[in-house]
Amino acid sequence: MQKRERGELLIQKLNKLQDNLFKKIQLSVSKDGFVHFGDTVMLLNPDNKSSVENDPGACGSLALAINLDEMSMFSAKSLQAPCGVSAVESVDPVGRNTFCILSVDGGTTDEPIRFGQKFGLGTTGGFSDQMLYLASDHKSFIRFAKKSYLQQVFLTDELSYLTCWQATFLDPQLRLEYEGFPVPANSKMIITHCHTNRSLAVPRNFWTRSYFGKEYEVICHTYLDSHKAEEDKNYWIIVTGNPSYENGTMIDRPKPHPGGIRKDCEET
Repeated sequence: MQKRERGELLIQKLNKLQDNLFKKIQLSVSKDGFVHFGDTVMLLNPDNKSSVENDPGACGSLALAINLDEMSMFSAKSLQAPCGVSAVESVDPVGRNTFCILSVDGGTTDEPIRFGQKFGLGTTGGFSDQMLYLASDHKSFIRFAKKSYLQQVFLTDELSYLTCWQATFLDPQLRLEYEGFPVPANSKMIITHCHTNRSLAVPRNFWTRSYFGKEYEVICHTYLDSHKAEEDKNYWIIVTGNPSYENGTMIDRPKPHPGGIRKDCEET
């Protein structure tokens, strides 16, 4: 009874942890169509054709999210570093799948980030006491992704060269021309780890069962096709908020009908 009064029962800890991880988050709204330092966003690996070939159940969009192991779930009151990440099927903005765009080279808040410019990705997981940063490092004998054995991606509590990322234009033939241009929100791009020069990826054929269900492994590995262009495993969309719908995202926004004519008007 004393533990219950102090909120120390296991079920109370789990409920509090889940309340924070799944707390609804309002994404930043982009007024100019670009991504800015200080924006709260989601990182989405969009639906792709190769995922259907690898696993028919992984054909939807997947969101980058915090992945807590069972030990952390049952012992921690807040996020503890290092912490894992995964790709989840839920694309509603909540504490565990929203990130903040951070400046690492002196950029000011509300300033657009540009292709080739370094930035950080931080998350609080819905908590208010600590921010963790998306990081990666070269694969070693003791440090690698559990399923694919490729370069691991994780969350750490220390900003360093391991937590620096950059956006790369999708078309390799136009990258030099777009270097230094503002990064558009809600468009496909490549996100590259600056220290290792490998791209953030979701292979989709490696998955685990977590406390929250089926989740896919996230790694740093550049998948190239026969034309030396990145495959869709490396595609990412930085998703911002929908200005016309609270707690909504731009991916939920219906696409305008060609010519500005609504379909139901045509039928009538």
